[in-house]
Amino acid sequence: MRIPQPRVQKAMQNETETVPLWAIGLMTGTALDGFVDTALIRTDGVRVAEFGPFELFAYSDADRTLLAEAITQARAWDFQGPEPLIFAEAEDLITRIYTGAVLKLVEKAKMRPEDIAFVGGHGLTVLHRPQIGGGGRTRQLLDGAKLAELTGIDTVWDFRSHDVASGGQGAPLAPIYHTAILRHAGLGGDTSILNLGGVANITWWDGGDSLAAFDTGPANGPLNEWVEAHGQGVYDQDGRLAASGRVHEGRLLEILDNPWFDAPYPKSLDRFDFDAGLVRGLSLEDGAATLTALVAASLDLGLRLLPTRPKRLVVAGGGRKNPVLMAEIAARCGVQVIDADTIGLRGDAIEAECFALLAVRSARGLPLSFPGTTGVDRPTTGGVLSWAG
Repeated sequence: MRIPQPRVQKAMQNETETVPLWAIGLMTGTALDGFVDTALIRTDGVRVAEFGPFELFAYSDADRTLLAEAITQARAWDFQGPEPLIFAEAEDLITRIYTGAVLKLVEKAKMRPEDIAFVGGHGLTVLHRPQIGGGGRTRQLLDGAKLAELTGIDTVWDFRSHDVASGGQGAPLAPIYHTAILRHAGLGGDTSILNLGGVANITWWDGGDSLAAFDTGPANGPLNEWVEAHGQGVYDQDGRLAASGRVHEGRLLEILDNPWFDAPYPKSLDRFDFDAGLVRGLSLEDGAATLTALVAASLDLGLRLLPTRPKRLVVAGGGRKNPVLMAEIAARCGVQVIDADTIGLRGDAIEAECFALLAVRSARGLPLSFPGTTGVDRPTTGGVLSWAG
């Protein structure tokens, strides 16, 4: 099935280049891999003029336990009644971790806070419930006003809420940045960007004015959950467990029978819409193998929805470091799979870089989401700007 794409030429024609600014982006993934991704770029919100340093700042196991519990309580809450009390504690934690990460990155860049125009802080998504036509909700834990106060840098945060309130999916938000780096790398048309975080999402760009993006299915989230539940760490290192297991193709087909996978885009997932319970009853190794295959098989279904099928995928996010997963994608999708690092991009930094660019876009009043990315009815800006002074 092929879905005609909304054209975004008008919005992009209005995006004139201007003086690029230094901005820092931060991202905390729902896979809870123990790191805050932090990156510095110089951008006008349309193109990237310069890449500064990036860093993966580790948080402790105790911090991870608190954040995981906040996500668990968010699922039980489901936007019904007052927020769980743990949100305040977790939000303060995230804000303090972000503050330290920003100041350390500024120091690493041999700059001062006043040299940085904006911080773009995503926070941690604990619950995501968009609804077609509006009325949905999304919650990211971060106190952006406090972050601006503590860092002394104007901060843009709460990037998704306006899109969700406007009837969009609130995700993915990375496509406009993905087009910038595809342009920077001289790619487009037959090359798409795949991000493998807790959830997998793809950005398709024709090299001109057509853009489409959506979540294709689960990625690292269920696999990490499965491994941790068996006391084998927090992820399948190098895909070793999956490599020693067997894919249960029958179970895989049962999972893929979920109508969500064939539904037209735009569409997005909460991290726990698909969880480790999908492979309940299988051995550790077979469960890991089946969940790994699920990422690739659901991606294959997603690629069938695009106007044209890409010949190659540039892969970002933690999942690209799993060679078994990368091989499954190449085999099941019939595409060339390229680690973003091998073409001069920074696969660990792309999501953080994205929110640096989105912060500048938001401050300029430029759209962050489009009909072909989140399903919002018109190009829409977003984010909340908190001044440092």
